[in-house]
Order: sequence, then C-alpha cells, then structure tokens
Amino acid sequence: MKNILVHIRTSFKLIFLLVASVIIILAAIKFIYKPMYSVTFNGEFVGYVQDKDKLENKIKAYMKNGEGANVDYVDIPVLPEYKICLLKNDKKASDDEIYNMVKSTGITYYKYYAVTVGDEEKIYVSTKEQADEIIEKLKNKNSSNKSKLGVTEKSETEVKEFTEVAQAVDELYVEPVRKTYVATTGSVGNVGGSNTATGVPISISLSRPTSGVVWSRYGMRTNPVSGSYTMHTGMDIANSQGTSITASAAGTVKFTGWFGGYGNLVILSHGNGVETYYAHCQSILVSAGQSVSAGQTIALMGSTGNSTGPHCHFEVRVNGVAQNPQTYVN
Repeated sequence: MKNILVHIRTSFKLIFLLVASVIIILAAIKFIYKPMYSVTFNGEFVGYVQDKDKLENKIKAYMKNGEGANVDYVDIPVLPEYKICLLKNDKKASDDEIYNMVKSTGITYYKYYAVTVGDEEKIYVSTKEQADEIIEKLKNKNSSNKSKLGVTEKSETEVKEFTEVAQAVDELYVEPVRKTYVATTGSVGNVGGSNTATGVPISISLSRPTSGVVWSRYGMRTNPVSGSYTMHTGMDIANSQGTSITASAAGTVKFTGWFGGYGNLVILSHGNGVETYYAHCQSILVSAGQSVSAGQTIALMGSTGNSTGPHCHFEVRVNGVAQNPQTYVN
C-alpha cells in the first residue's frame, strides 16, 4: 500500500512538471511569436496581416460601394489568399499596403440614367428622379416627341457628362407640330351631315390641347352616361386629375364657367368664326375677355359635368357648328 501511494505522488509530480513545462513553453512562444496570415495575391506573396476578416470585410465593402459619386459596384477579378503561420513579434502587418494593391486592380462601374428619344440616348443624369422629372416636364409642355421619351438605367466603366434638369428640358423640347385646319366662312350644314360649306376659305394652326390617351373620338357613339346612341361632337383625351390643358391656338377667352353637361368649360375664340371648347375641367385658370397665346395653360383636367373620369372634351366649332378634331389632332 505504501508503495502505491509513493507511485501516485510521483505520478502527480511528473504530471505537474509536464504541465508546467508546456505552460512555460507556450508562454515563451507567445512572447516571441504571434499568429499571422501570409497573403498571396495573383500567385505572389505580398505580405502579412494579423486580422484576415477585417481585411476581407474592407475589400468587400469597397467592391460594393467603391469611392466617389454614382458608383454602382467595383469588380475585382482576383482576391487575396491567406495561410496562417507563426511569426516573430517584431514582424509587422501590411494591411494597408495589401488593401491598396487589391483596390488598384478593381474596375469601377458607375450607375446613371439616360433619357432616350426612341432608341437614341440624348441626356444623362445621375438619378432616376431627375430623369422622370425631365420627362414629366416635357409632357406638360406638350413636346411633340413626348410619346418617344424613355429612361434607361446604365452601368458602365465610364460615366457620361450629366445635364441639369432645366437645361435638359430646353434641349429636348420640340415644338408641337401644328396641323393646319382649313375651315370656311359662310353657312355650314348640320353636325353629322354632309357638311358642305360655302364662303371664303380660312385656315388656322391648332395643336393638341393636353397629353393623354384618346378615350373617345368624334362621331356617333353610345353615350357612357346616358346610354343613348348620340353624336359625340368632340374628342375626349383622358389623363390624371390636374393635368394641364393648354390653348390649341392664340385667341380670346369667350366664356368660362359651368355649362350643363360640359361641367366647367372654357371657350376660346380664334377669329373668323372658329372657336375651341375645353370641357369637364377641374379648375379654370383664365377669365372671359383675356387674350391667351398658343400653348398657354388655361385649365386643369377634371371630371365635372357629365363625365365618367378625368378627361378633356375638346371641340372645334366653325360658326357654331362642331367639326371633326381628328382632321388635325392625332
């Protein structure tokens, strides 16, 4: 029994000495050495880093955001490789040098927006909001190229020169094509008939009074309010509430106000018996007797009177008789 106890005590001493030796060795190693990562880039040794995750996260953030304005992303074709090792404590890390080396190989892609007319890129801006604003302003000005306008998102290595919104609108605006409407003075037949006119021919240039979709054209139709089959004496152009309505030609305001099924109505006189009607307005911005120029905003689109939705009922009358607006408005 005594021998067994002696053996146990001896074993404990040996274990203690072994553990103490390991601790001393590890402490010596830690005092002299430290764990680091050897870094290779494009197959070549480029230095050491102590915190691999920190460097990797920094590179990833640069690839995602880049530096400077309008950066979409940065493409870095080859990333560093790491191998853990023990180095003497006096060995210094080179995180910044490695990061800058990796960054220098990146290819920066810039995001911006092209305002297009048809398939042709015309103007470049930095944000989608600016592009949308340019198109909206051109539509409100009734630019004749408004149906061809579009926006394309771009991501390229070379960013274009940007244009301010106001300048872009000026550069892209195209005066609406005004078709010449030929009427005659003298007597005219009944609406819907074979309108033969006599007298001296006259002409006037007219433009479309608002942007939107042609909802209903001139001619016989089933009235959407009453359900009866009647003559529609104008052209209905539908758009959102509050869309600008402009004068089709220069003239004088003959009437403004409520007029039965027309709701809020503006009548412009253009001379030689030619008048234009703008009905169902939400609000009227001119007054009777006022002179207006072609393209001037005279009202805002609404749905007053006999109407099933926001639109502008547009009529052309010669000596009080409605004519077909489709002869000059598409």
